[in-house]
Order: sequence, then C-alpha cells, then structure tokens
Amino acid sequence: MTKVSLEGQVAVVTGAARGVGELLARKLSARGAKVALVGLEPDALKQVSDRLHGESGFWHADVTDHEAMAQVATEVKQRFGKVDIVVANAGVANGGPFVESDPVAWRRVIEVNLIGSAVTARAFLPVLMESRGYLLQIASLAAITPAPMMTAYCASKSGVEAYAHSLRAEVGHKGVRVGVGYLSWTDTDMVRGADQDEVMRELRQRLPWPSNKTYPLGPAVDRIVAGIERRSSHVYAQWWLRGMQGVRGYLPGIIGAVGQREMRRFEPRLKGVGTGLVGAGGAADEQRQQGISP
Repeated sequence: MTKVSLEGQVAVVTGAARGVGELLARKLSARGAKVALVGLEPDALKQVSDRLHGESGFWHADVTDHEAMAQVATEVKQRFGKVDIVVANAGVANGGPFVESDPVAWRRVIEVNLIGSAVTARAFLPVLMESRGYLLQIASLAAITPAPMMTAYCASKSGVEAYAHSLRAEVGHKGVRVGVGYLSWTDTDMVRGADQDEVMRELRQRLPWPSNKTYPLGPAVDRIVAGIERRSSHVYAQWWLRGMQGVRGYLPGIIGAVGQREMRRFEPRLKGVGTGLVGAGGAADEQRQQGISP
C-alpha cells in the first residue's frame, strides 16, 4: 500500500499524556505532522507539547464528553485549518474477579474505551470527511482473545474493534479510511500498573508464549506510525498478532478450559486482587470523576 507523507498533516491523538499516545505524538511530530494532544492532564499534555518538534497544541477534555470533544474538534480545525488523522488511543483498564469487581471502575472502562472512542469519532468525522482522512482506533490483543480477570477490558476492546470495522464500511465511500490497531502487553504505565498486583502479574506470566512477554514501547509505536502512513485497515504493534487473527475462532474454547484450571489454582489468593483502575492514567481518570484537578 502506498505510504502517505506525514509532512504538513494534522494529527489528533487522544490519551496523549503518556505511554503509546505520548510517544506516538513525538514520532508523528518528528515526521513533520502538526499534532493536537487530547487528554485529562493539562500539565502533562503541555510538557509533551513543549517537547514536540513542530507545531502542536493541547486540549484538556474527557473523551466521553460529547460537547467537550465537539468543541475540541472545532478548535483544532480553527487552529490548524484541517484534520487529516485521528488516533482514538485514550483508554483505562482494571482487573480482578468480575463478581467482586468495583462496578464503577468496570463501567468506566467501558465508557472510556468504547463510548469515548465513539464520541471521538463522532466529533471528528465531519472534518475527516473534508480531508478524506484516516481514523485509527486503538484496540488490543484483548479484542482477539478473551482473558479471565479482564472482563471489562476485553469487552471494551472487542467492542471498539467491531465498531471500527462497522464504521469502515459506513464511511469508506466518503473518503475516510478506518483502521484498527492491535497491541499486546506493551511497556506502558497501564501495564506496569497492572503488574503491581502479584496475582495478575503471575497469571500473565503463565500465558503461552509469545503473549506472556512485555514488549518495548518504541518498536510498537514505530509499527503504528507505519500503519498510519499506509492508512492501513489493520495495524499490528507486535509481529505475531497478525497470525492470531487466523486462530481467533478457537481461542474462547481454549481459554475457557485453561482459564478454569488457572482460576482454580489461584482461587485462595483472589480476595486480595484490586479491581480499581490501574496506572497513573487510571488515577487521573478517578480524579476527574471526583472533581479533583489532575
């Protein structure tokens, strides 16, 4: 597929204060893109914006707030004149047994990851239609395979995958390409936050290779940038994820059988597993819910 030069393109990245979003913004900027950063932490966003190579700006907004995101889309268009690329990257995660999970945190994972992605697309699709641009929805290995102790995250990422595939068919004739980005466990604050729980960390280490590894952030984001340059329908941040597509139909049965065995093994230790949002991004979202400035 032909690569599109990023020089002079205007890219919007949600969840840009850290992790995948922050490094993606830096790499897009290094390739000549003008970058609009969106997130919940204005101080962190400003620091990221100040370090970028070219023109950039930052917007403090909750991706689940339709009015706020519509205003962001208007202001980004006013600032830069157009929008060529939108990366719906904002996300949060929690873990632990579903029956004992925090219902507020569980619902918030769905709200941010799924509803927030839809709100982002709703806000920016009109300007993407003008530019015949590209929307990249960040999903996960969790969209391909189920996993015990990750019900909300798997549900949200399966949801955004299905939603983006549906949207691709809907807006393609208007010139907008839609891609889905898949990442396995990547060295971000979210994954490190999840690993702070001993049971969750051990469960992950017992997954079959290569899904039991944590992968470096840089090469993963390089693959995402390459997918953006090609306006790819599917973007795989780790090489082996493409192969998972061919076996995904077998995975629920396999995970169901193996997962039961693992849950039986860990049952005595499950009471202590935290079920709130993980990592600094999760903390920022919880502060937002409590009305505390990050």
